[in-house]
Amino acid sequence: MSENTMSSAVMTRASIAVNRFGYGASGDELEKASSSPKDWIKSQLLPISFSSESPHSNDVFVEHSKYQTQKKMAKKSTSPKNKMKSNFGRMALRKMSADTLNEAIHSSNSVSWRLLDFFSNHFSVSSNGRLMAGLAATLEREAIAPNLLGNFEEMLLAVEQHPAMLIYLNNEKSFGPTSKVAKKKGKGLNENLAREILELHTLGVAGGYQQADVVELAKGISGWSVKNPTKENNAGFVFRPYGHEPGIRTLLNKKYPATGVAQGQQMLRDLAMHPATAKYVCYKLAHHFVSDTPSSLLLEKMVVTWMKNKGNITQVMHSLFDADEAWVDRPQKYKTPREFVISAQRALSLKKTNDKALLSSLVSLGQQPFNAGSPAGFSDDEKDWLGGSALMARIDWSNKVSGYLKRANAEKIMKLTFGENVSDLTYQMVMRAESRQQALTLLLMSPDFQRR
Repeated sequence: MSENTMSSAVMTRASIAVNRFGYGASGDELEKASSSPKDWIKSQLLPISFSSESPHSNDVFVEHSKYQTQKKMAKKSTSPKNKMKSNFGRMALRKMSADTLNEAIHSSNSVSWRLLDFFSNHFSVSSNGRLMAGLAATLEREAIAPNLLGNFEEMLLAVEQHPAMLIYLNNEKSFGPTSKVAKKKGKGLNENLAREILELHTLGVAGGYQQADVVELAKGISGWSVKNPTKENNAGFVFRPYGHEPGIRTLLNKKYPATGVAQGQQMLRDLAMHPATAKYVCYKLAHHFVSDTPSSLLLEKMVVTWMKNKGNITQVMHSLFDADEAWVDRPQKYKTPREFVISAQRALSLKKTNDKALLSSLVSLGQQPFNAGSPAGFSDDEKDWLGGSALMARIDWSNKVSGYLKRANAEKIMKLTFGENVSDLTYQMVMRAESRQQALTLLLMSPDFQRR
């Protein structure tokens, strides 16, 4: 995939619209986008809805609590019922992960699904342990998706108060140093969530905060916890005033009065509208949607829109779509494994997908859902996905998929995906292939398809 090879793959705006900003052309989308690519993209920003029901985070807590009780009462029980309960979290994780992938593959508004994946990775949680296995995938459904097209501060608040994030970063174990709980039981402050809010979710590592700000924010959100379904009605977020650090907090030189749960909430609202947050999140959006090295002019336009529109995500995305800098007519981004699999499935227009095979594909390609292993999420940089072993894994996957689709017409798929905007090299490779399987494999592994 040399620069010389890529330089011949000039893209039209319709092709850029469906392949760079969405998850790749499916059916006649390229034709639909051709009349007005920018309007087509904007029309793609629709609220996310999931067609299949999945467990709510409350259900996960209840089932986990039941399992814990069963475990205490009968440690050696091997009945089918107990086995089902013990696997509830993993079963929920697989179902929700597969559902989201299928929605993206079959959606007629894949731009929104790409945006959901972006923010799900921005607020990354990993499925470590039995409880987090069940909770991880509920975060994007319950906190991110409902706020996807609104103001960033509402998404931020929903995420940081969601049980998945609170437990993942141990905030349910965080108590103010002079709170009633600390004095009575000797429990103390946990800075994990506060640190990641500042470093990863809002300001960014270069956002100008100090360690003192981490501590102050941690105190401001101390007492933010989750209900115990065995002792309290229902489950989910709860504010425990006896665990909250009393007093005035000072974050980034601004004072916040002692208003209980509202203290931490106001801190988050102010962080959402901080210029450093606007700059950091807009950079990540441009980096994801446009280029590993987005232009300063594009970033400036997005940041101005953020500050003018109170962090409204729809307006920020519109400013990205409207910017000429986002429409460079050559592929700019190397697809992550998730992007590659989704775009391939969309190009192939398969009516049904095998959930197990779909998830196994991402495992083998190195991007298993909710398994980044770090609050920083999966990398969005080309260098982290372009290694030799990673490339061989893609070749093996492409060859395997092509083997299943013995009647697939690579030339037709190529035309529906790119129209006339395909490099001479890719066109010749596909047309001169010795078999249908080889033609499709070469198409999927071509520079044109691997990049967007």
